[in-house]
Order: sequence, then structure tokens, then C-alpha cells
Amino acid sequence: MRLLLVWLLNAIALLGVAWLLPSVHVASFGSALIAAAVLGLVNMLIRPVLVLVTLPITVLTLGLFYLVVNGLLFWFVGSILEGFSVGGLGAGVLGGLLYGLISWLLSFLVPAREA
Repeated sequence: MRLLLVWLLNAIALLGVAWLLPSVHVASFGSALIAAAVLGLVNMLIRPVLVLVTLPITVLTLGLFYLVVNGLLFWFVGSILEGFSVGGLGAGVLGGLLYGLISWLLSFLVPAREA
């Protein structure tokens, strides 16, 4: 049940990003649900590999390259899905940053797991 709630909140966060940034477009709530699921899968499967491969440049840039990796993945998901589009790498970096921030803020609405 908790996973479904987090998924819904991430879709709402994605709609919030689309509302704040004109270069990020989400066609409908259904598209936001699909995009949130795909973003979750990409962040779970592809991001760790990219972070490991780009670790030297991330260290040299004091962690700022991690924002570029985040933006590239956000932009990549926008390019493979219909109903969700991202205007470019800059929009991807800003959109990924806002998406993470809004998702983090909305995560406070999810009750903590019981031990």
C-alpha cells in the first residue's frame, strides 16, 4: 500500500514540475503515472551504473556532475515516453532537481513503516 502511495505522490510531483517549467510537458495524469513508474525503474536500474562509471568526473567536479547524470536520465525518460516530454538537457537538469525536491517534500505525507 505504501508503494502505491509513493507512486501516486511521485506522479503528482511530476505534474508539479510540468506546471512550474514550461519546457516539461505532461499530457495527463495517466501519463504522469507511467512516467513516474519509468523514472523509478530508470533510477533503480540505470542510475547506479552511470554513477559508478562517472565517479571520477563527479569527484573532480565536487559532485556537481551528479546533477548532469540526473538531468540526462530525466531527459531520456522524456524522450522515450509519449505524453511526457522534456525540452532539453538544461530542462532535464532543472526538472530532475525540482522533481526530486517536490518528491522529497511530498514524502513527508507518507506514514513511516511500522517496525
